[in-house]
Amino acid sequence: MIIEKFRPGKVKAMYGRFAEKGRMLPPGVNYINSWISESVTICYQVMESESPEKLQQWISRWNDLVEFEVVPVISSALAKEKVFSTGQ
Repeated sequence: MIIEKFRPGKVKAMYGRFAEKGRMLPPGVNYINSWISESVTICYQVMESESPEKLQQWISRWNDLVEFEVVPVISSALAKEKVFSTGQ
């Protein structure tokens, strides 16, 4: 899960770059879905990446306009399996 906080005064530039260049995802990084706060200041985005390095490569293309927080997540099914297999 990626939490993107749009840098103040940079939202139009961010959407302009997106319109011109798309997501600019490197191979091995896949966009799943995203939701934007009503104030258009934060994006909650689900991504898949084959490695943290690939994800950082993508982040480096946007971090002048957006502040990123990366929260590793797993599916609910995998969480359940993890809980029952480890006795948590």
